[in-house]
Order: sequence, then C-alpha cells, then structure tokens
Amino acid sequence: MNRQNNTFPEGFLWGGAIAANQVEGAFDEGGKGLSTMDMIEYVPRENRSKGKILDLISKNQVDNILSNPLSEGNFPKRRGIDFYHRYKEDIKLFSEMGFKVLRLSISWPRIFPNGDESVPNEEGLKFYENVFLELKKYNIEPLVTLCHYEMPLHLATNYGGWENRKLIDFFSNYVDVVFNRYKGLVKYWLTFNEINLTTINPYIGAGILKERSTDKNVVYQALHHQFVASASAVKLGHSIDSEYKIGCMLARLENYPETCDPEDVLTALKDDQYNLFFTDVQSRGYYPGYIKNYFNENNIELTITDEDEHILKENTVDFISYSYYMTMLSSKKIDEEKKVNGNIFVGIRNPYLKNTEWGWQIDPIGLRISLNKLYDRYQKPLFIVENGLGAIDKLEEDFTVHDEYRIDYMKEHIIQMAAAIKDGVELMGYTSWGCIDLISASTSEMSKRYGFIYVDQDDFGNGTLNRYKKDSFYWYKDLIKSNGRNL
Repeated sequence: MNRQNNTFPEGFLWGGAIAANQVEGAFDEGGKGLSTMDMIEYVPRENRSKGKILDLISKNQVDNILSNPLSEGNFPKRRGIDFYHRYKEDIKLFSEMGFKVLRLSISWPRIFPNGDESVPNEEGLKFYENVFLELKKYNIEPLVTLCHYEMPLHLATNYGGWENRKLIDFFSNYVDVVFNRYKGLVKYWLTFNEINLTTINPYIGAGILKERSTDKNVVYQALHHQFVASASAVKLGHSIDSEYKIGCMLARLENYPETCDPEDVLTALKDDQYNLFFTDVQSRGYYPGYIKNYFNENNIELTITDEDEHILKENTVDFISYSYYMTMLSSKKIDEEKKVNGNIFVGIRNPYLKNTEWGWQIDPIGLRISLNKLYDRYQKPLFIVENGLGAIDKLEEDFTVHDEYRIDYMKEHIIQMAAAIKDGVELMGYTSWGCIDLISASTSEMSKRYGFIYVDQDDFGNGTLNRYKKDSFYWYKDLIKSNGRNL
C-alpha cells in the first residue's frame, strides 16, 4: 500500500463491524438451528452479580430453557436488530458513510443447523450470498468471521463442545462449504473471534458447559482443537483461492506494571505473554516456551499429535486482527479495592485513565502501544477489527442523537492509529465495533449502544426498529472521505 503523507495509506479499509448473533435475529427462520448464544437470557443490571457477566451455562439450564416454548423469556440475541430482514437498508446506510469494508460473521448453525450434518442448509447459504452481493453492489469488501461467539447448540450438548476432537472435522466441513460457495465474493476471512475468550468463558468461546468448564485440561484441550481447526482453515482456504487472506483475532489486553517494582514489571510481562500466546501459536506456528512452563506448573497435559504440530507450523495466518477497548494494570499483589470490572475482563484501576459507564478504561495511547508491540513481534499486517464506545444514547424528539462523546473517543483513538503508522506499523484497516446499534455481547443489553446508527429498540425488544443517523454518522462519513486526514 502506498502511503499518503506518512498517514493512512491508499486503500486503507475503513468500515464497521457486527456479528450474526447480535444483529440478525430470525433465530428460527430459514432453517437455522439453535446456537449457544440463543441460550443467553437478559438479566437486568440490578440483578447482575459483580464480575458475573456472561455466566456459564449448565446442561440443566439448557434443558430447562428448551423444555419451555421458545417464545418465552427474554433472549435478546434471538431477535438481534432484524438484520436478517433489513440487511439491504443497513448496507445502504453503511455505503452512505463510505464504508470500504464491513466485518460480519456467518452463523454456523444457519449453514449446518446441528453442526454434524453432511449436507448444508441451502437457505442459509443463499442468505449470506445475497448479503455479500448487496455489499458488492456498493463496493464494500466483506471481512467474514467464521465463528463469532456462537456454534450449533447440538455440538455443545451432544459432543461436549470443542473439547471433542470431532469438532475439528465438523468445522472443516463447514469451512469447506463456505470457502467454496463464496469464492469471488469474499476475500478477507477470520477464523475465531477473540479466541482467548475460550479460557475466560469456555461456554461462549468453545461451547463447554458449566459442568466441565473448571477443568483446565478440558479448556486448553478445547483451545488446542480450535488452533488446529484454524490452521486447517488457513490450509484449506489457500488451496481453494490463492486470493484469500485469512487472519486470526485476539481480544488484546495491554498490561502496564502498576509500579516500577521489578516484581510488578515481571507480572505485567507474564500477563502480556499470556494474552499474546494465542497469536503466537496462530502466527508463529508453535507453542512458546513460557506457555509450556505454565502448563507444567498447572498440571495441564494436552493431547497434541505430530500431525497437529505440522499443521500449526505450516499454516500460519496471513494477518493479525484484534479488538482494542481497554488496558490493564498488573501487580504482584492484587488489591480488591483497586479492581475495575470491564464486563468480561477484570483488572486494576489505572488512576490516569477515565472509565466508561461500564467500567472500561479509556486509553487511546494504549492503542498505539499495542500496534507497535504486535507489529514488532510478528512483522505481519495488522487489522483493528473492533474498537468503540458503548454508551447510553438519547434519541431526541426530532430523531437526532448528539453523541459527541463517541466522536471524541474515536477521534483520539484514530489519532493514535495514525501515529502508529508513522512509527512504521503496517495497518490494513479499521472497523469500528457496532457500527449500528446491536445487542451487547457481554450484557445482552440494547441500551449499551456503540453505533453510528440508532436502532429504536429497548432491552426487552420493544420499539419500531427504525434506524436513525447519529451525529457520529456524519463525522465518520467525513473522516472516511478524507481517508483519515479530517480529524
């Protein structure tokens, strides 16, 4: 890519990001099977236990949910924002903003309802084909995540999720189908969204039910199977289309030492290594020594075949993508009073940073640090595929939304992206998370809004679902038009 004034290069992929289970709805239409995310019920904020966002789901819970009519209960990810029926309207709005790319995901159970079938669901395949054709109509590149926090529920309940090695073959069958079907329509692919969540919430990340989730051998064996499945997808994709670019995806947690005490510095180093181990395996092709030491210290013994090691080594990713929302402090001694809950991740509060209403610490400079650190480590193109501000937005009587706080947040982060590019980082693109209001992954709320487009729906599914442009819509449109120069 040719650089312009040492800032954003020509061809930089500006856009936004969504996920199937947070926008599509139509959970029981078009031949789709139930997904693991269809079991997540909304819990009002006042009823949530501290630090218990995204609770694990047990087999009994699943059975109890399925024993009732699927129309009962408040399961926001089943309804999304009706993108399934409104995708043309939404893509037209993305085009009006000037999107060069839209990150979205394919719902695996929409293609294989149970996950273990040999024949895919044609209606599901046709839906995504229509979506990709609509994007092509507006010259928007799809960036497609193959597994974004959801999988066929049947694979979790009947096979034990990714703990079971059979899922590698089921996933490969699914990938083979979509890679062949969408050749010529999709160029950029991601394998697993925020793959490190498997070790944080094994149900969401790997379909492991609560009964098995506390066993580290189970969790890391499941993660290993995902690593092998990801590398197998890279191998398969390159054999089907040499133009395919296939990346991994990490929830990046930049860690600073709380003090200059060498023990705090060492703790921060170890925390950082633990976060980067996932991309080490997918980008370098092997388990690093520090994680082997962690396995030894925690009596974790994995079944890893010679063929597994070969597949990992020979099929590393083409680029590295990641989400960036916050940074953490690391300390040899954790003071409970200093902890801050960032929904999924819990760390020590940084006194130099402001927090969002949901406890996410805002650190634009940390984005520049993470870009430099990742590029120095891997020397592969990077892609920021999630970054944004969740906030409560007010729809005015004239149907406007004045979200200058979101504009300020994004502006400060994009300034640091530009600085990282000047530092020499090869950055492919930027897709702001939740470019249209959607169901929150961590809290299943609608009221936690990220989008440039307001969707008229509340936490209980009430509303017209009408779309309204926020002030940030026009700001982002102008930013893209200027290729990042008009900040």
